[in-house]
Amino acid sequence: MNQFIYDFALWVDGTRWSTMLHESYYMYNWVETTHVLALMISLGLLMLIDLRMLGWALPNMPARAFADRMHWPMLLGFSVMIITGVLLFYAIPVRTSQSIWFRIKFVLLFAAFINALRFHKHLREAGEQWVDELRAPKNLRRGAGLSLLFWTGIVICGRLIAYDWFDCIKNPHPLMANLAGCLADQEVF
Repeated sequence: MNQFIYDFALWVDGTRWSTMLHESYYMYNWVETTHVLALMISLGLLMLIDLRMLGWALPNMPARAFADRMHWPMLLGFSVMIITGVLLFYAIPVRTSQSIWFRIKFVLLFAAFINALRFHKHLREAGEQWVDELRAPKNLRRGAGLSLLFWTGIVICGRLIAYDWFDCIKNPHPLMANLAGCLADQEVF
């Protein structure tokens, strides 16, 4: 699997657009800035929804109505965040794909996605009887807590991608090298 990911990253890195994006004086910075701004908007709204479901914020606001109002702006922020995240990977694919932090982030993103699907399923099943209560039903509170946990980990790992503590060129511990996807015969960038 590591060889496949590495070969794919090399292929992407060899494309003209990847090189242009990475070497652009302004474009990469604009993409990264847009990614962070979209992250602030979407995660800010998501965290308010999660905190409301847990009963820790906005106690006078009906939880369901608040979640419904914030749904579309949050999805718009997530859409921009995903597009710019893919572009950030596209600009620096080899180093990013061999980052332990990127791989952890990817797993956490998948877990957050599954949690969001389950959360919306439980939200539909919960009906309207609890909307004026301070706290949401237990399964919604659990989903909100997991969401806060997953997204905190995603943001931390995303920030740590920039650091090279476990880069393959530094010959990390064999366990870390395997988790990061380092290959014995790979080219050094």
